[in-house]
Amino acid sequence: MFKFIKGHLESITGIEIYPLISLIIFFTFFVALFWWVITAKKEYINKVSNLPLDH
Repeated sequence: MFKFIKGHLESITGIEIYPLISLIIFFTFFVALFWWVITAKKEYINKVSNLPLDH
């Protein structure tokens, strides 16, 4: 099954750019998320963490 898929993917021209684009999107998303977590204010984190308990 894998050889069948691999054979078709190798025949497509320009297919090698898609894994690189996926890696860049993945890396950018997690770096941005990490930056947001580091710079988030403590008051906001406490407010959001108590939301499920507030009625």
